[in-house]
Amino acid sequence: MSTPLVAGLEGLIPLPARSGKPRTAGVTHVVDPGLTRVEAEGLMELAAPHVDVVRLGWGSAIVTGGLEGKLAAYRERDVAPMLGGTLTELAWRHKRMGALTAALQRLGIRHVEVSEGTLDLPPGAKRRLIAELAGEFTVFVEVGSKDGRLDPSGDQWVRQAADALEAGAQAIVCEGRVSGDAGLYWPDGSIRDELVEALVGAAGVERLIFEAPRRTQQAWLVRHFGPDVNLGNILPWDVIAVESLRLGLRSDTLTRFHGA
Repeated sequence: MSTPLVAGLEGLIPLPARSGKPRTAGVTHVVDPGLTRVEAEGLMELAAPHVDVVRLGWGSAIVTGGLEGKLAAYRERDVAPMLGGTLTELAWRHKRMGALTAALQRLGIRHVEVSEGTLDLPPGAKRRLIAELAGEFTVFVEVGSKDGRLDPSGDQWVRQAADALEAGAQAIVCEGRVSGDAGLYWPDGSIRDELVEALVGAAGVERLIFEAPRRTQQAWLVRHFGPDVNLGNILPWDVIAVESLRLGLRSDTLTRFHGA
């Protein structure tokens, strides 16, 4: 199934094949940095066919008014909401994982992120946590760190990814921060391409979600891996721009899909 097009413009130009929802490839994973319910509904009206998962950033769900209404706005358009991995880290640190899973059940959230972008989870504890959650939820596991603690050669990233998949993770989220200047990226935002290739070689591109908040990063990944590369940490106001990149409707990727 291809991406839905605006009525009256179907067939105007040939477009690259693009998976339709429900997707396991070509996932667009959006970060909600604090949208209102009305803004969330507007995003869904504009771009719901192009969005697969919306993550409420960090631990922001705890201080978000009208939370249940906003979650309903996403679910009504077949978009899976999830809470930020930082909240999982904090729940684990304070021995409140039972309370977190109860809250997810109460809110009707079926996706959960396990990360250690800020706190260090011992490998054995992280594997157990993933396995426990995977029995009830779709688990995304973030690998990498926000502060450069992991060697950019990729060995530790690959080990983290392999452990997470073995423990039951559905997908691996590769750290890039909302700012796009850590994890997969050098401080200037350029891509650590050897690290990307090491992760792809170990896990396969279809199991990886690359956090890519900057247009240059999004374009690089689409040019290298095609329209169905999984992209994460996409800001709400960039969703249409990202879908345009996937289909060669912007100059950054036009020649990749429509010839020189």
